[in-house]
Amino acid sequence: MLLQQLTNGLTIGMIYALIALGYTMVYGILKIVNFAHGDIFMMGSFLGLFFMKEFDLPLYLAFLLSAVVTSGIGILIERLAYRPLRLADRIVPLISALGVSTFLISLAQKLWGTEMRPFPTAFGSRTYTLGSITFSEIQILILILSFILMLGLHLFVTKTKTGTAMRATSMSLNNAALMGINTNRMISLAFGIGSALAACAGIMVGIYYNAVYPTMGYMAGINAFTAAVLGGIGNIPGAMLGGILLGLVETLGGAYISTQYKSVISFAILIIVLLIRPSGILGKKDINKV
Repeated sequence: MLLQQLTNGLTIGMIYALIALGYTMVYGILKIVNFAHGDIFMMGSFLGLFFMKEFDLPLYLAFLLSAVVTSGIGILIERLAYRPLRLADRIVPLISALGVSTFLISLAQKLWGTEMRPFPTAFGSRTYTLGSITFSEIQILILILSFILMLGLHLFVTKTKTGTAMRATSMSLNNAALMGINTNRMISLAFGIGSALAACAGIMVGIYYNAVYPTMGYMAGINAFTAAVLGGIGNIPGAMLGGILLGLVETLGGAYISTQYKSVISFAILIIVLLIRPSGILGKKDINKV
């Protein structure tokens, strides 16, 4: 029973981690919270459903096309909704994010309706047993693909020249610009990568629960933001760790206490961690940047 719950919790935690990476990458550079990110996750799920249903594409192509289109949506949002407000007070981009969130929900309702839609795929129904643990196909996909995507992002950020430029931009926009780095391009890239990861998470969630609907990004976005803060917002490994921990805590709390209180338990742990370590588990104390 415990091993099965840990497996289920790890599955959900991987999803939270993928979405949390979008929050943490944007915050790491701009110090703003993109509260429309949960709805970008929702758009990615709907786009995957659209490509599979309308064009009868295989699952891997739906992943690829949804990630590309959603990445473009993220970059467009940064260009239109955040870049003009970059020098404004921090509350202004927050209000803009809420406006973008409302727009994306309304757009999804207009394009695809308000009802829940199932994914047109039989993938995920087959199960495999290893000892006392039962895995579904979609759980295996979530665990493997999420690990590959997170490892790929880590290697990209730490081992490539572009990743080094992104890290320099997160340390100081002005100093990075003085070194010849195109900071606008790095910011757009952060939005694009985070949106693509959210799209992959959206498709996997859609298959896992066999339901896609316009407001599905609300709780997913809140939980992923909680995971990012828990791990240390602005810290990429912290977002991964925070997502996994949150998924485990939610699942174990729901299994052994009550499903009605699993969100309460996770938020309570977040508050305790922030009281002890406000910067999060892997976060560092913020310093003034010039």
